[in-house]
Amino acid sequence: MPVIPDYEDYRWLVGDAAGHALARLASCSGDLLREASRLRREHSTGRVHLLLEQVELRRRGRGKFADADRMFFTSLGLEQATDQWTAAYKALRFRRCETGPVWDLCCGIGGDLSALARGREVVGVERDRVKALLARANCRTLADRAAAQIVVADAGRLPAEPALWHIDPDRRSAGRRTTRVERCQPGVDVLDRLRRSSATGAVKLAPAGHVPDDWRQQAELEWVSRDGECKQLVAWFGELASAPGMRRATVVVGRGLPPRIRTFVGRPDGAPAVAADFGRYLAEPDAAVLAAGLVGTLAAEHELSAVAAGAVYLTGDRAVDDPALDWFEICEALPFDIKHVKAVLRGRQIGRLEIKKRGVDVVPEQLHRRLCVPGDESATLFLVRRGETVSAVLSRRVGIKDSAKS
Repeated sequence: MPVIPDYEDYRWLVGDAAGHALARLASCSGDLLREASRLRREHSTGRVHLLLEQVELRRRGRGKFADADRMFFTSLGLEQATDQWTAAYKALRFRRCETGPVWDLCCGIGGDLSALARGREVVGVERDRVKALLARANCRTLADRAAAQIVVADAGRLPAEPALWHIDPDRRSAGRRTTRVERCQPGVDVLDRLRRSSATGAVKLAPAGHVPDDWRQQAELEWVSRDGECKQLVAWFGELASAPGMRRATVVVGRGLPPRIRTFVGRPDGAPAVAADFGRYLAEPDAAVLAAGLVGTLAAEHELSAVAAGAVYLTGDRAVDDPALDWFEICEALPFDIKHVKAVLRGRQIGRLEIKKRGVDVVPEQLHRRLCVPGDESATLFLVRRGETVSAVLSRRVGIKDSAKS
């Protein structure tokens, strides 16, 4: 049977003795299992397993944290944690409020807490004492805040009423993931009680989270993406809401700190005009824009048109520098017919093909196998439904500098 580490094992993990062992494993250029065998002469099997797991979690954590190799994780804690760059952006919004410490409720391993702790007092609340222990250690690493206050408690029964708060309700409290706030833990009753006691706070939700109707006019709803993936929906209340009743799409760009941000607000009721034909370029909005329903707002800003009614792909004759859009120069647009498309790919020697589609009933992986031809060129094929027909749009991905030269 696998050895399940207990709290004392995790206390050992964040201490100096385990630190030396982790350093040995991290610097091991040869057989990791052989090094683990050496460690078993000094430590229990369970603790060596914990060390090996931590090495693997740190490796996986590098996509979320620049300092992952100095942090501590559990598998679920890493999965649920806000990445370092998104957390840094969110912390910037909290800096406009100077009322007391920020309480980070359900703080997990401290992804958001560590960012909030930079330059101000914070109180982290976590009912899982292992996660609370790791959050304290991670605050020391990321925020240089050895004295960050961490309270092991249920967010529904706080020792004091926070004036400024952030909460990440557990979306798996019933054993399976949910997008409904009322099924999270703590539930909507606790969240509403927080809002009544202090109107200024933020609720972190899944990107597809279902927001209660009475929140929509009071909160600013913000969808945040990084690396092309929508990471979370944040409902901002009180002084933290720059545009109550509005939606915001935010793209976190790069790995610098503080991060570079592209953000804008709008309402999800403005559909873009439909183009009579394809322009020179096709643009794909970022995942945060799609999740927020703000394609029309973005299209209006750049005078772009939709390729079809209800479509999210946009088109125009000029590519603009905007992290909220990926640009493709159209090489050829033709009716979707597999034999015809394959002949075009063969003629252009396109052996590396990316397929994107919306509203078309095809499986990209299966279609890719049917369209496979030899060649050294690469391209992106968009399948776009326009009325009763489907267009195949062959394009090449371009950067703004590429489009400016041509």
